Amino acid sequence: MANKAQVGDSAPDFELPGTDGNFRLSEHRGERVVLLFYPGDNTPVCTKQFCSYRDDSEEIKALGATVVGISHQDLASHEEFISSNSLTIPLLADVDKKVAKLYGLSAPVLGTRRAALIVDEEGVIRYRHVHALGLSFQSADQLGEALAALPPR
Repeated sequence: MANKAQVGDSAPDFELPGTDGNFRLSEHRGERVVLLFYPGDNTPVCTKQFCSYRDDSEEIKALGATVVGISHQDLASHEEFISSNSLTIPLLADVDKKVAKLYGLSAPVLGTRRAALIVDEEGVIRYRHVHALGLSFQSADQLGEALAALPPR
């Protein structure tokens, strides 16, 4: 699955239910989109990751991109995760892991690998960082650096 959805490929389109309503990637053409795949709500590293984005919300807003989190938990789990941690990024429910599989990010034990992907205005993947063990994550600053390195709009 590692050969799926690589830098330079057209990002596979998908639609998932989310905490801010349904999200269809193709409806965001003309925008940069950051897809943050993560293993699970209310787990130590995922909580630290999304709380860091909450605490760096100004940096996240300054990215000039639509940012969403994606994991295999259902909407009720995502809503509880957001509520209990005052999170600021919408979360998408990939319950059957179809999107994780499309992007080569499905893992037998974890369910979903931790990864950050950036899709450009034309729907092309311009950045992909997959965390081997899932014990670290891309900070708001690192996401900003990756976006800044993209060709100008």
